[in-house]
Parts: sequence; C-alpha cells; structure tokens
Amino acid sequence: MNVKTGLLLGALTALFAGVGFVIGGQAGMLIAFLVALGMNALSYWNSDKIVLRLQGAHEINEQSAPEYYAIVRGLTARAKLPMPKIYIMQNPQPNAFATGRSPDRAVIAATTGLLELLSREEVAGVLAHELAHVKNRDTLIMTITATIAGAIGMLANFAQYSAIFGGGRRDGNRGSWIGTLVAALAAPLAAGLVQMAISRSREYEADRLGALMTGQPLWLASALEKIDSLARQIPNDVAERVPAMAHLYIINPLRGRGLDNLFSTHPSTANRVAALRAMARDMGQR
Repeated sequence: MNVKTGLLLGALTALFAGVGFVIGGQAGMLIAFLVALGMNALSYWNSDKIVLRLQGAHEINEQSAPEYYAIVRGLTARAKLPMPKIYIMQNPQPNAFATGRSPDRAVIAATTGLLELLSREEVAGVLAHELAHVKNRDTLIMTITATIAGAIGMLANFAQYSAIFGGGRRDGNRGSWIGTLVAALAAPLAAGLVQMAISRSREYEADRLGALMTGQPLWLASALEKIDSLARQIPNDVAERVPAMAHLYIINPLRGRGLDNLFSTHPSTANRVAALRAMARDMGQR
C-alpha cells in the first residue's frame, strides 16, 4: 500500500470515527473506528468485487464479446500490462471504469451503451484511458475511496435520523442534536471533496497516457464529447443509487450536475477535450 493510499485511508477513517463520536461519544467513536478498520481491510482486499457487484457487472470472455476483448488485449500488449479481467454492465448509458488493487488484479468494466453507441476507435480511446488508470495504480485508491465514502454517507444518514428523532447524546452542547445534524451534513461533503480532489487530478493524467497508448488523442476526445452529451440524456439508474462511486467512471454518470464546476468529481469535459486536441496538434494530427 503506497503512502498516498495510507493517508487517504487515515483521513477517511478519522472522519468515520468523528461522526461516531458525535453520535455516541467515546464509545461511539471507538465502535466507528473499529468498524472503519475492518472496512479498510475489506476494501483493500475486496473493494473491486464490491464495486462490480453494486454496478451489476458480469465477466465476459473472448467468445462472448470478441471485439471488446480484442480491443483490450491489443491495448494491454502495447502498454505492456497484464491482461485484466473484462466485465460488462447492462446499462444504456455509455460509460466505463477500471478497478482492482494492482495491475495483476485489474478489472475493466464497460456498459453496453458504450459498446453500442461509440465507434471502435472511440471505444479504444476510452478503454486506453481506463488502462492508464491501471498502469498508474489509480484503481486501488479510487475504489477504496468509493467504498469508504459510501459508508460515511450511510453513517451520516444515521446521525441525521438520530438528531431529528432525539437519539443523539444529551450530555450538554457537544452532543446536542445541532452538533449531530451538522456532522451528518458535513461528513459526506468532506468525503466527497476528497473524492473530487483525487479524481480530478488523475483524470487528466489518464487522458494523456491513454492517448499515448493508442497514438490517437482525437479518438478519446471524440469519445469524451459523445459520452458527456449522452450521459446527460440517458440515465444510469445504478450509479444514481450509489452516487459515492460516480468518480470511478470516465464521465460523471449522474444527471443532477448543477454544481458541476465546484463539486463535480470530474474535470470539465471541455477542458479535457481541449488538452487532447492540443496533444494531437503537437503530434502533427488534425
């Protein structure tokens, strides 16, 4: 586990324990801390399985999806990566993500919408981006973030109900229902900010490395424009039910994105496309 992953887990664990303290004092903090430690271990070893199950993904092979499989195999050979497991999600919204704690245990997952609505070149651009996350070892930290942030959201909901219905601590101001309610609102926001900071910085680098894998930055630029447009029109019901995992996808799968510039888990698609077009010009492509 690298230092950055450890720092992230420490911050999220502290946040989880802090909400436990507001709900139940020192005993609540201790319980929350022990639960968080257990979740950290579970996330490290099984977060990919949790994410895939929550997203309704199932594994495919060369016989069941030959073109999809061939694209990934060609890209992994160029990138000198081990062949990942390949999953597909029965979902009309075009999108994709990568998960797994290391390149040797990586998983690439794409929606049926991605494979049906984009050209072969655009699909290759998207899958190269996801393999770039694998090569950069982004997948572990992003998947663990999704798992723990989701748990923080559930604990915060419990804190909110505790405050509203009088279940919070009564030993003075520190445990008042106001403090509990503030914690319930602030905790998921703080966890979300961690996700956003991580995802935004890593998306640009994955775009760049993915474009180098294909040698065609415009393939990914075209795919990002198309996915961004279609994602606003086609709902992703699974992602809407588990919004803490939205940052895993190549494009934000959620339709309620009114605060996109400030709170989006992804950088601006226009900015990403502009960077890719500039990269193509530098490579002598038009």
